[in-house]
Amino acid sequence: MSDENPIIFTESCCAKVADLIAEENNPDLKLRVFVNGGGCSGFQYGFTFDEIKNDDDFEIEKNGLTFLVDPMSYQYLVGAEIDYTESLQGSQFVIRNPNATTTCGCGSSFSV
Repeated sequence: MSDENPIIFTESCCAKVADLIAEENNPDLKLRVFVNGGGCSGFQYGFTFDEIKNDDDFEIEKNGLTFLVDPMSYQYLVGAEIDYTESLQGSQFVIRNPNATTTCGCGSSFSV
């Protein structure tokens, strides 16, 4: 994909993903970002590492990393920014999603 990706992965997000992949000592890992039903607002975000790209996955490359998004999740994530933050409350991946009409206080659940 081009540099104008419809899903934005921040430098902080990329740095953390690179660290996690290095810890696993497996350069074939890709971060899969997905949306599924659940959470207190109807949908929730998920992250997992995957070595396999499915034929219908959207593939986004940044800083030598590969991010995968399945077609169903992609429609909910277009325009979103995925960041990694560290604070007194802890460290976590945070998704700022302009498609979400409401977001749960935990930040991992949303509705459209």
